[in-house]
Amino acid sequence: AYKLIEIDDKFRFLKVGQNVVDLGAAPGGWSQVAAARVKADEGKGHVVAIDLLEMDAIPHVDFMQLDFLDHDAPDKLKSLIGGLADVVLSDMAANTTGHRKTDQLRIIGLVEEAAGFAREVLAPGGVFLAKVRHGGTDEDLLAMLKRDFAPVKHVKPQASRADSSELFVLALGFRGLT
Repeated sequence: AYKLIEIDDKFRFLKVGQNVVDLGAAPGGWSQVAAARVKADEGKGHVVAIDLLEMDAIPHVDFMQLDFLDHDAPDKLKSLIGGLADVVLSDMAANTTGHRKTDQLRIIGLVEEAAGFAREVLAPGGVFLAKVRHGGTDEDLLAMLKRDFAPVKHVKPQASRADSSELFVLALGFRGLT
């Protein structure tokens, strides 16, 4: 959660009244931060946590236990929030094999899927934040994000260990579906 707090303190993309989706939300730290920042406790914002795993209830956060890759997942989400999302967060990590190149491909694949989901559920001007590793995003993913968002940045919060390969991609200003 400290990483999300630090990134949002710097870029200020979580705003009161927004609809926020937290993909791969368990155990729920990012959802708690998002709920506080959008003032979900005052009924001003809405946070939806989505995960394959069960998750303990979090005050002022709706939980959907489903695979965001399911064909009908975007429609289920939009129905729950009554429209489009303003922010899609993904702190998901792919299961690792210990083989660096394979693990990087899995991570990039998961971020590509999360970005595809974000394209389907984000309102114009929306934000996508996702965890990546090693060299950040690959060329194809970066090109897709730059086509759909402006600007796109790589962010390494101080809350990440200096020796960690953890990095985040922050895509602001969703252009909307064309």
